[in-house]
Amino acid sequence: MQKQYDKIQHFLNMEEEITFKEFQDFYKEVVNELSTIHQGMDEETLWKALFVVENIISNADGRVKETKGTEAKKYSKMSQRLQLYAKNFGVRLGEAGYTEEDINERFQKMFAEGEQTTKSS
Repeated sequence: MQKQYDKIQHFLNMEEEITFKEFQDFYKEVVNELSTIHQGMDEETLWKALFVVENIISNADGRVKETKGTEAKKYSKMSQRLQLYAKNFGVRLGEAGYTEEDINERFQKMFAEGEQTTKSS
């Protein structure tokens, strides 16, 4: 999941948006990785997976509003499918004792981490 985490950080800090094809390829890469590891993730990997999934959902939802036709439907389906993972990961973090506030704070740190990495590149 580290590879996908690094990639989403890069995407989030780019000036331009990636193409539909790049977005779809990344989505498929994430789903394939999650289907392999989702049951046996340690806590750190769980945080990174949730961050990646939530950002894909957010971006897909935003693109649905900007796009029409087949692409919009595909973005919508990507978002819907990943929401199941996001809920599962959120529940697992909740069971580990984390609150919604803890998750928001951790995400802010993760966003800041990506910005720092981009600035130092």
